Amino acid sequence: MAESLQITVLGSGTSVGVPTIGCHCKVCTSTDPRDNRLRPSVLVRYGGKSILIDTTPDFRQQALRARIERVDAILFTHWHADHIMGLDDVRPFNFRQKEPIPIYGSERTVEAVLTCFRYAFSESTGQTNIPRLQPKVLNSGPFELFGTEVHPVPLLHGRDEIYGFRFPGFAYLTDHSEIPEQSMGMLEGLDVLFLDALRHKPHPTHSTVERSLKHVERLGPRRAYFTHVCHDLAHEETENRLPEHVRLAYDGLEITVDG
Repeated sequence: MAESLQITVLGSGTSVGVPTIGCHCKVCTSTDPRDNRLRPSVLVRYGGKSILIDTTPDFRQQALRARIERVDAILFTHWHADHIMGLDDVRPFNFRQKEPIPIYGSERTVEAVLTCFRYAFSESTGQTNIPRLQPKVLNSGPFELFGTEVHPVPLLHGRDEIYGFRFPGFAYLTDHSEIPEQSMGMLEGLDVLFLDALRHKPHPTHSTVERSLKHVERLGPRRAYFTHVCHDLAHEETENRLPEHVRLAYDGLEITVDG
């Protein structure tokens, strides 16, 4: 695929979002709009198609804000609530597109979706106001999606194995504490790389700013963006300490990626 990809950051925050409920810290009370972070998700567009990575509980708000007009496929990184629980809000796209939306994820992720949204897959239901979805279980091999090859990238989220995704020139990794050595080789030669960078203090299931900077140094992407950011990191203050080619993602950020 020679054409470029358009990336829209729908959410760049952690599982509870920023501001955090009941918190009065300097980031949660910041007037910088980049410090307002919905749960983590991106939209990838190419060839007239729109691919959503994760459906967060904030998806309806994200879709309205980004003026998303179609969703042609959904890729799930994993099964946690902050990554799947907005799935019911794809119904307007079903109504308008008049066809099911394929959803891709690991076996465990697809099982979680089938459990949480059982009504959408019941053969006995005759309702028309349910999501129309086509589950597709991924393995570690690449798959074709609207004329381009997509590679699931195995990651460790604490003890759980989850997926990031690599497109031509672009990879999106979130919720990782470790990138296995075999996955490192899948992440070379990138124009844009997204990495988890929750905070500075170590966390058992997420990367830190310092660890992700080491990944950037090793992998050498032209540009890197840190996401899944909690309220420990003020946007402007943190960016001022980062290398010029490494930025914090923020909600609404638009990026063009060379194909």
